[in-house]
Amino acid sequence: MNTQKSNQQKSKAIVLVHGGFVDGSGWAGVYKILKNKGYNVLVVQNPTKTLADDVATTKAAIESVDGDAVLVGHSYGGVVITEAGTHPKVSSLVYITAFAPDKGESVASLIANPPPGAPVPPISPPKDGYLFLDRTKFAASFAADVEADTVSFMADSQVPWGVDALSGAVTEPAWRTKPSYYLVATEDKMIPPPAQRAMAGRAKAQVTEVPGSHAIYVSKPAEIAKLIQQAADARA
Repeated sequence: MNTQKSNQQKSKAIVLVHGGFVDGSGWAGVYKILKNKGYNVLVVQNPTKTLADDVATTKAAIESVDGDAVLVGHSYGGVVITEAGTHPKVSSLVYITAFAPDKGESVASLIANPPPGAPVPPISPPKDGYLFLDRTKFAASFAADVEADTVSFMADSQVPWGVDALSGAVTEPAWRTKPSYYLVATEDKMIPPPAQRAMAGRAKAQVTEVPGSHAIYVSKPAEIAKLIQQAADARA
């Protein structure tokens, strides 16, 4: 019985999708935990220029795996998995302090009217169609609970986030037809926790709340991996 369970786990695929301003390297801790548990794990390196390009890149990763896949997205990656998750190989979605848009919604529309008193992310004015976070405020807003050297590297290695990616709207939200899980980071300064809870509730997701920053996938990989494993095991 245990051998059968182990073989089932090894046959499952998990696809990790990063958000804006960062690349896939932030998933390293989560990746290592899941690989050690026997899962087939892929980390998507999206260009974050347009939603359409990111969805195409993510779907290519999904198509490359054998069998079904659990699709995981952090932050803007939640928009990507919401659109790409309609792929027939995707069995479930996992949102890590992420946007979970409905049909016709985008990051731009979801952040257009922040609630009174909500922290304002220190996004610099767009330059040549791309956005960056103020490096001097990166730690406090994005990764307050991440080790200092790692935060410094993240701030100095930011990936330009395309304005067109922010305005990319979802056509058919996968969470309407696929089981969903949502991790709320209760100390997030980028996406207000009340907004996270509202999106999770709308998606009828199973919700887990963990104290942590927007970069909780970096600071607390064990908690993130545990939720992803829960989603994967639910398919067995």
